[in-house]
Amino acid sequence: MFLLHCPHCGELRDEQEFGYAGEAFIARPAQPEAVDDALWGDYLFMRQNPKGWFWEQWQHTAACRKVFVVKRHTASYEVAGSWTLAEGQALWLTEKTRAPARDMDPRMQMNPQGAAA
Repeated sequence: MFLLHCPHCGELRDEQEFGYAGEAFIARPAQPEAVDDALWGDYLFMRQNPKGWFWEQWQHTAACRKVFVVKRHTASYEVAGSWTLAEGQALWLTEKTRAPARDMDPRMQMNPQGAAA
């Protein structure tokens, strides 16, 4: 087990108080009606499963019930930090622009607010 900091409550709490909500910042298809079944299936079901640092969404289910993001090492469970969705996305985008870009279908785009473009 590990401890997580809720950026909304401002408290460091046991992992059991939180619910894992999956991979953070998944790009929804900009035009869902124009996406074929294979790409839509990838959006719905395919997730990264890296060994290393990973951006995740968590919900503080035992208190404020708000969703936030955590950067966590999947092998060591070390937590680099936790942020609100907006703060986390800004950091993630900064990190993403510094790292080599992954191949991404041009139909899968996210606007700066995280919603469909």
